[in-house]
Amino acid sequence: MDVSNWIVTIGGLLFIGLIAWFFWRPKKGGSLAAKGNSGYQETTIQVKNGYHPARVIVQSGKPVRFEFTREETAACSEMVIFPDFQKSATLPVGKKVIIELPPMQTGTYDFTCQMGMYRGTIIAKGDKK
Repeated sequence: MDVSNWIVTIGGLLFIGLIAWFFWRPKKGGSLAAKGNSGYQETTIQVKNGYHPARVIVQSGKPVRFEFTREETAACSEMVIFPDFQKSATLPVGKKVIIELPPMQTGTYDFTCQMGMYRGTIIAKGDKK
């Protein structure tokens, strides 16, 4: 292999690594779920080039209600899946979809699109005493 082949190969590997990092890198921060009058912790999630917010912080031991609004037509955003709760929902464009989850133990719970490209995390935290 000559030098130009090595450069192309290394460049391609770096590009693949960049793509993998973009989709699967750890996310920081998060949005705190609001406590609603219904007893649920509530958060609105916009679906457009991913989930916004992609990290939601909730209090453990209390039920959670998500309101998803899909604002794009990409095939990857057609569905949201909560594997730890055996729940999923189809997300029609421009419609609000409510998903209710039971109280959670302290920990992290993932949600994704059906292709696994859009990813979100629920962080259930215990009471601070």
